[in-house]
Formats: sequence, C-alpha cells, structure tokens
Amino acid sequence: MSQSLLDDQTEAAPARTAAPEPAAGQERRDRTRRTLRFLLRRPGLLLSVAVVVLVVLASFRPGLFASQDPLKGVPSQNFRPPSGSHWFGTDELGRDLFSRVVHGAQLSLKATLIAVLVAFVVGGLLGLLAGFVGRWVDDVLMRFVDVLLAIPALFLSLALVTALGYGTVKVAVAVGIASVASFARVARAEVLRVRQALYVEASRSCGVRWYSVLRRHVLPNAAGPVIVLATLDFGASVLAVSALSFLGYGAPPPAPEWGTLISDGRNYLANAWWLTALPGLVIAATVLAANRIARALDGEWSRQR
Repeated sequence: MSQSLLDDQTEAAPARTAAPEPAAGQERRDRTRRTLRFLLRRPGLLLSVAVVVLVVLASFRPGLFASQDPLKGVPSQNFRPPSGSHWFGTDELGRDLFSRVVHGAQLSLKATLIAVLVAFVVGGLLGLLAGFVGRWVDDVLMRFVDVLLAIPALFLSLALVTALGYGTVKVAVAVGIASVASFARVARAEVLRVRQALYVEASRSCGVRWYSVLRRHVLPNAAGPVIVLATLDFGASVLAVSALSFLGYGAPPPAPEWGTLISDGRNYLANAWWLTALPGLVIAATVLAANRIARALDGEWSRQR
C-alpha cells in the first residue's frame, strides 16, 4: 500500500514541475494582448511608431524605398513637380528629391543617434556622480551644469562645431554636448530620490558595498526617466542637426542631409516649392512622431511609479 502511494507521488512530481511552463507562455500572450490593445486604442501613437520605424528602415536600408541614385541628375528633367515617376519632384540638377530625402535619413539619423548617445552617457554620468557621491562633488558638477544651462543650446552647438570643424559627426558631438545639462539634472534628481529610499538605506545598513547598491538598486530604478528624456531629446536633436546642416556646418555637398536639402531649395521657392516644403514635412513628421512616443513612455512610467 505504501509502495503504491510512493509510486503515485513520483508520477505526479513531473506534472507539478512542468506546470509553470504553460503559465509563463500564458503570461507572455497576455502581455502581448495588452500591448496590442494599448496601441490599437491610441491610433496616433500607432502612427507615430510606424513613422519612426519607416525612418529607421530608410536610414539603414534606403534601397528598400528609393531605387534611383540620389547623386545622379538628369538636367533635362530639372524642376519637375511631384508626380508618379518622381514622388517629391526633382531639383535644379534633375536629381530625384525623394531618393535624396531617403538617403539623407541615413546621415541625419546617424548624427541624431550620436548626439543622443553623447548626451545620455555624459549627462547621465555627471548626474549619477553628483547625486550618489554628493558633498563637494555635487556642488562642482552642478555649477558646471548651470553654466551649460545659461547658454542657449543652439549657440553652444554653433560655438562647439566652429571649434571642432565641419562634418556630420562633429555636428552630432556638438549637439550632444549642448544637451548634456538636461540629462545631468534629470539623472541627479532621480538618483537623489532613489538614494533616500528605504530599501537602499536597508542595504547600506546590512553592509552591502556601495558599488553593489549602485548596480542593483540605484541604476535600475533611476534609469527610466533618463531613457524617456532620451526619446524626447531625439526629436530636438533632429531639429538641431538639421538646423546646423541648414547653416552649412554638416556634410559637404552633394551629401543629401535633410537640413542641406532645405538650404539648397530655399533659392527656388518661387518656382519649386517642393524642394523645401517636402523635406521640411519629413523632418516635422519625424519630430512629432518621436515626441508622441516620448509622451506615451512618460505616461506609462509615471503610472508604474
């Protein structure tokens, strides 16, 4: 009798250990359904995600959207308005403007990502040191951040790119350094909030080393708002990079940067409005889509807090 009971228990044991696998799969499916329901109830957010995805695809694989050479023109087809053969029309040299906008996304998005990465890393480190170490380190770093905040971002970018030189990467670095102050202040505020939490104080009282507290508690709980700020700064960086390219600090011609396209087309507004209007609409759509996604992430993060 006892042997049969032991056999029944051994046969039932694998069934109990295998039970969590369907539960985990069901949890993943429920999370996917909630995400899809969240997006379907917000068509503006869904459209914004689609716009950003298309811009990213165009920056990495421009051949998927445009088959014509952005640098090769046909002089006999110059100043053609938008049509089925040339969706965005042609410029003064007969080059297809849609191909130039698509290939220009690669340069503009590259500069934008570099700018956001520089601001995120440098500003995040400054805010982390100021908030976690405190004392005189906090005073020195925050006074430096105050100096950066006192200078308008565009003027600071112009000064930096003048010192560094012309080019896409140098423009990106200048825009990123001009955005360091906002990242530093947000990171410092979040680190100060997390550092005063009860679980951090409990970890310190138990003798946990400072780098373990920083890695396990402070960084994961303070990174959310900084990531949201990076998403929001993406749109501002697109505008800043395009503005500097418009002023002639970006890649030299005939590189089709978005700001350069608008600058080249401003001389022909009277007879070829599409040379400035359509690239400008692409920039505006990208910035608005990035800002919409950032607002959604901010709202979701605030709800979880």
